Amino acid sequence: MPARLFLSSGDMIADRRFEFARDLQLKGDLAAAAELLLQATELAPNFASAWFKLGEIRAQLGEDDAAITAFRQARCVDPDDRHGASLHLMRLGVEPLADMPPAYVQTLFDQYAPRFEAALIDDLGYRGPSLLFKAVLSVRAAGRKPAFFKRAIDLGCGTGLAATAFAKEVDRFTGIDLSPRMIERARLTGLYAELEVADMAQGLRGKPDVSVDLVLAADAMVYVSDLAPVLREAMRVLISGGLFAFTVETHDGEGVTIGGGLRYAHSAPYVRAQVATAGFKLAQCEDLSARNEDNLPAPGLVVVASKP
Repeated sequence: MPARLFLSSGDMIADRRFEFARDLQLKGDLAAAAELLLQATELAPNFASAWFKLGEIRAQLGEDDAAITAFRQARCVDPDDRHGASLHLMRLGVEPLADMPPAYVQTLFDQYAPRFEAALIDDLGYRGPSLLFKAVLSVRAAGRKPAFFKRAIDLGCGTGLAATAFAKEVDRFTGIDLSPRMIERARLTGLYAELEVADMAQGLRGKPDVSVDLVLAADAMVYVSDLAPVLREAMRVLISGGLFAFTVETHDGEGVTIGGGLRYAHSAPYVRAQVATAGFKLAQCEDLSARNEDNLPAPGLVVVASKP
């Protein structure tokens, strides 16, 4: 992943204390790091990065109440929540699960864009697009239909890895991503007829009814807590017989959780229920991992839903 976001306080001494605190955190001296961050916030009360880092360290120390206070202050001084303090508050159980702040997702992937493919493929063993490709081919073969699509939408298109996997099977690709820098990278592939900066549900809402025959979301639904809005819009834009193929991370419990990697995990029963509620027929739902986490396959599902 990219280097953590740093928003300068505008105070050179406060910024320097932040840098020292970060070094101490890496060395394992969490108490000293927290003390320096407190000093930084006294010098610059609106120092969002210091409040956020203090929240992380308090959580590492098991001081949940202090962590909650720091994360709330980070969000207060940066209402767009570019650091993602809300996600930590959800993990700590003091706020209900909700979708990620758009500014956090955009900032994260704008930072990530320059080394996105190297990080995913080399560091995390990313295989989402190839898994979706195999799943879609399998579903088409089972239905004795050709594996060719006239129009497809690539949700959370990133740098274009999914479009690359499906390039020979799709005549016209539209890519949608919340990160302008990811869109810039996707444009360089030459695979997309159209590219749009938007979140997934918003991007789909701008598309006509029954206008595409394939929708893809490779490693994108992990940034959405509630799958229903995206599934509803995908159902609307797909033609009869069209497919929505996507990956999710999963867990053995019920409903939706948020993991240590700050991505949502959707249980298999939840996914099946949401697919059915949206009106899709579940063509495939396999336990397959799209990426590694801490050098182990992250539990995941590869899902193909068909519009009747």
